[in-house]
Amino acid sequence: MITFAQIFNRNGHMVIRKAKKEDSGAIAACIMLAMEDITYDIIGERNAEKAAGFLESLAGREGNQYSYENCWVAEDGDRITGAALVYDGALLDTLRKPVADEVKLRFGRNFTMEKETQPGEFYIDCIGVNPDMQGKGVGSGILQFLIAEYVLKQGKVLGLLVDKTNPKAKKLYLKLGFVVVGEKTLAGKRMEHLQCARA
Repeated sequence: MITFAQIFNRNGHMVIRKAKKEDSGAIAACIMLAMEDITYDIIGERNAEKAAGFLESLAGREGNQYSYENCWVAEDGDRITGAALVYDGALLDTLRKPVADEVKLRFGRNFTMEKETQPGEFYIDCIGVNPDMQGKGVGSGILQFLIAEYVLKQGKVLGLLVDKTNPKAKKLYLKLGFVVVGEKTLAGKRMEHLQCARA
């Protein structure tokens, strides 16, 4: 498995690499950009500072769905411009337990959420791109990298969910080779389930 790759966006040069523990702050910021409302649902309150601290704590630890271990980051120069969380769907319950434990510890509440993935796919939990880099090819570059890494090189199936109210994102996924395989509910919202596999 490769640990980094170079891709090119409209502004020039970008590197995608496996995240490190010290990237946890940047990872948390990218996760918040991608799933702010879901994070508030998880912690039970709409507090950006608490949500970011919660995500950063998990991103800096091993063995959970938001861990740096499951993350790829895009760098432009010396700053992280985007991040993607990807993990084996068969491990969802195992990876989610430390998240539930952290919610209980920090916020005194039980965390339950619908299963967003399942065995048989590597799940793209989220892709977050810094606001000043959105629309410049970072997100689509990360997606193309993930397809090359997981589908083409490893022969895995990639899966993701897209909100039915986000046709622009769905159009990009379909253009890159994803197909709709069904629907799932996440945080009470009906989502389309897409997968990308080797032809």
